[in-house]
Amino acid sequence: MLFAGATIVLYSLVIGDEYTRPWWDYPGLEAWKFLNLFVFVGVMIYVLKRPLTDAFRSRREGIRRELLRAQAERDQALAKLAEVQSRLARLDSEVAGIQELARSEAQAERERIARETELEMVKLREQAQREIASAGKVVRHDLRVFAGQQSVKLAEEVIRREIRSEDDMRLIDMSVEQLGRG
Repeated sequence: MLFAGATIVLYSLVIGDEYTRPWWDYPGLEAWKFLNLFVFVGVMIYVLKRPLTDAFRSRREGIRRELLRAQAERDQALAKLAEVQSRLARLDSEVAGIQELARSEAQAERERIARETELEMVKLREQAQREIASAGKVVRHDLRVFAGQQSVKLAEEVIRREIRSEDDMRLIDMSVEQLGRG
């Protein structure tokens, strides 16, 4: 019993006359619970080591693939960005080229319109000159006709005023003689 008492003293705390339990047998913190936990964790690690390793490996590979895909997409986006930036850099020169082309086309169009206008003016002048010449011919012809008619009227008036009946007889005789010869 002395041995038992020494054991109790070693494994227990004595507070006054009261007996206390050993530290490994404290209620709620019994050592057998921790031992049970360590055995359970060890068995779980042994059983789940391969599936967890495979799962973590496949997850790692999936993440690596996603990173590679994301990097490829980033590279493509950077390439497109570089292309867009180079196009923007060339845009000013393209705009200047288009403006210069538009100016030269506008100048060529102005020159073409000026040439066509000059040709049209020449045609209109020639047409006007032809019309003036034609109108002049018509007016000269009408003037000759009018002058002839006026001359005839004037001659008739002069003849009526100045011809006497003897002259009239003599003219009739001359006309008859001419008819007889011919």
